[in-house]
Amino acid sequence: MAIKLEAEKHVLEVKNLEASVDGKKVLNGVNLTVQSGEVHALMGPNGSGKSTLSAVIMGHPSYVVESGDVLFDGESILEDSPEGRAQKGLFLAFQYPLEVPGVSVANFLRTAYNQLRSKEHQMPVFTFSKFLKEKMKSLHIDESFAERYLNDGFSGGEKKRCEILQMAVLQPNIAVMDETDSGLDVDALKVVAQGVQGLVKNSGMGVLLITHYPRILHHIRPDFVHVFVDGKIRESGGFELALALEEKGYGELEPVPA
Repeated sequence: MAIKLEAEKHVLEVKNLEASVDGKKVLNGVNLTVQSGEVHALMGPNGSGKSTLSAVIMGHPSYVVESGDVLFDGESILEDSPEGRAQKGLFLAFQYPLEVPGVSVANFLRTAYNQLRSKEHQMPVFTFSKFLKEKMKSLHIDESFAERYLNDGFSGGEKKRCEILQMAVLQPNIAVMDETDSGLDVDALKVVAQGVQGLVKNSGMGVLLITHYPRILHHIRPDFVHVFVDGKIRESGGFELALALEEKGYGELEPVPA
């Protein structure tokens, strides 16, 4: 009888995190835990610090951690480089992915894949090409996509689908998605949402989904919803909290008392 092995569990923990950029305090004591297989939606008005949190988690050098910690599987990662955090299994999907003319999607992904793995687990060109085609097929992406330059001339929807393809190929343990729904029409939103749902279901990936509007949450049903105001989590709940925000907005939650 075959024994089904459970996927390895991973945990991202943000503890009492305070951080600043250009001398301005942005994060004011953030506490958050994201585990494998969970989808957490972080919602808040513009300027509340949501994108700053994603940048600090991934180790952006422009942001200064003043106190608190970020842990992955119980170990602090504050001293790790962004590359080191990626090697541990963290991934950031950008709100505005960069265009890289001259570098094909296939070459970029193969280089990134091999950089994140030990020598014995790296893939030669032919093997990776087959692997990439399988991932693209599962996401309903045409094979010609692989030969295009990374995000160069891509539509908004194509850029976001490329981010989902990156997650499918790199297979992160925890993905932070910074306003992935920004600029997407309804059809593109559904495609991206289906891709994320498939990765969570099939790989056990954990997701921190940062968004301003609740519309994507109708397609990616979160396990937890957190309202982020003035650099901290003001309220947490289930999907019903997102529905309440959709109806009433953020006005009733602002400002956070000093």
